[in-house]
Amino acid sequence: MDEKGKGAWIAAMVLGFIFFWPVGLALLAYMIWSKRMFTGKSCARRGKARMMTTRSTGNSAFDAYKADTLRRLEEEQHNFEAFLERLRDAKDKAEFDQFMDERAKRSDGDTAEA
Repeated sequence: MDEKGKGAWIAAMVLGFIFFWPVGLALLAYMIWSKRMFTGKSCARRGKARMMTTRSTGNSAFDAYKADTLRRLEEEQHNFEAFLERLRDAKDKAEFDQFMDERAKRSDGDTAEA
């Protein structure tokens, strides 16, 4: 099956799960253990892309521009994550305030009936 590629292994695993799940599970374990799923062009590309962001091109102006752009993007990402955190906090506070208001109304209604 190696000459047919990853697709054949994945198809065999899916069929194994469909017809008899232990076979599919065994194939999945074998593919992970033998690293058949994680060796290939896509994994190599990821490692190469990571290396390209830190490697110097030899052009100091471009390297400075790249470093500044990456720093700016990281800062924007940090600001956006902080913004999302503030939104979540505001939503949580609004939901809690609504809960407390409903609880106060229920307890007011209970005391008025008594």
